Amino acid sequence: MDEERNSRHEFNDGEDKEQKIKISITPAGAAFLGLALVFVLYQFGGALLTLLIFGFEIDKADVNAVRLLTAGGQILLILLPSLLLAKFIYTDVTSILKFKVPEKKEIFLFVIGMIIITPLLQNYLYIQNYLITKAAENYGAIKSIKEIVDQLDKLLESAYGSLLVSNSIFEASLIIFIIAVVPAICEEVFFRGYVLSSFQLKYSPFLSALITGLFFGIYHFNPYGLIPLIALGTYFGYAAYKSESIFVPMILHFLNNFFAVTAYLILGEQELISSNVVPEKDVLVYFISLVVLIILFAAFVFYVNRKYKLKEEQTKGEL
Repeated sequence: MDEERNSRHEFNDGEDKEQKIKISITPAGAAFLGLALVFVLYQFGGALLTLLIFGFEIDKADVNAVRLLTAGGQILLILLPSLLLAKFIYTDVTSILKFKVPEKKEIFLFVIGMIIITPLLQNYLYIQNYLITKAAENYGAIKSIKEIVDQLDKLLESAYGSLLVSNSIFEASLIIFIIAVVPAICEEVFFRGYVLSSFQLKYSPFLSALITGLFFGIYHFNPYGLIPLIALGTYFGYAAYKSESIFVPMILHFLNNFFAVTAYLILGEQELISSNVVPEKDVLVYFISLVVLIILFAAFVFYVNRKYKLKEEQTKGEL
């Protein structure tokens, strides 16, 4: 123990660099502290800020003002606390937040993974909602729960959908900035930067990515999209861990939101932004597609793991 009583914790992935914690708290404790703080700030503080600015008649407020408040809330109540927590708790903020410029081929590699996992999760969503609908038809308890969840889903979809109505190129650009750019930066610095790195100092990389993905899904308050969001968040964590760069999941997050929003702006299909979708085709088609895509994604992960292992061995050999 040194004079500042700093605790040293090594990364579980076998890297030889260490992180120092300034205060008397475990890395997992630092992660949960950040999760609790940002949850309270963003959910309750954000709601209070909205009421103070727009009052109770937010539906009558100028939509562009609401959009700007949404972006400001993410910056002020997610990004800023992430940076302050990292600075206050850790000595090496750059490593904790993974501020490392990735190689172009790394970005391209993980974008390929996004191309696979996006339809995979969409197929899962169709099958999940189909099974829930069938179960609700046969069991009263499930039907009652589904009706409550449907009301919540409609409420969230209505609030979210109002932000996506565009009447000009300026509004479309603003929507893309608010929905794709800002969350990609703010949420990734928090989840895949501060939270993931904190968990990684205590747990294995996979478990850390999974736990972070779990909270990522919960924070979005999307009942039907919970499991896909957890899976997507876990993949973002995997990409951040392998590349050691926060910019890779930022780009993936941006692309995910950008294509969904752009497709909605062009086509106007509500299904593109809704997670409460039921398949119109035979569900067997989606099941077969899901199995094929899972196999393809597993092969992708195997390839990525092998590629990085060979890269690590080559680096050690050069040393």
